[in-house]
Amino acid sequence: QVQLVESGGGLVQPGGSLRLSCAASGFTLDDYSIGWFRQAPGKEREGVSCISASDGSTHYVDSVKGRFTISRDNAKNTVYLQMNSLKPEDTAVYYCAAARTCTAVAGGVWGQGTLVTVSS
Repeated sequence: QVQLVESGGGLVQPGGSLRLSCAASGFTLDDYSIGWFRQAPGKEREGVSCISASDGSTHYVDSVKGRFTISRDNAKNTVYLQMNSLKPEDTAVYYCAAARTCTAVAGGVWGQGTLVTVSS
């Protein structure tokens, strides 16, 4: 069964850090591009970051550049999203998704999401 499971969300104060994990089962993650998305209450889903399967290139939405880092550990079949200098506006449910290319991840396999709350 092809499945993605996110973890690592929680409550953190502004300026704090969290590391989200996206673990795959049923397929080899390094054959796929992995995207992270988020959806805040009352807002549309937003693409946050992606790491390409073909060349390992990484992509970020402007609002997280310099604060978030996407990486993969092929041995653990897991992709991470390191989030630093968190802001209240980063509060959202974060999802990972897998597809052959970063342009296709929105239509790929999705996880169930993990909630990140940034609040004092």
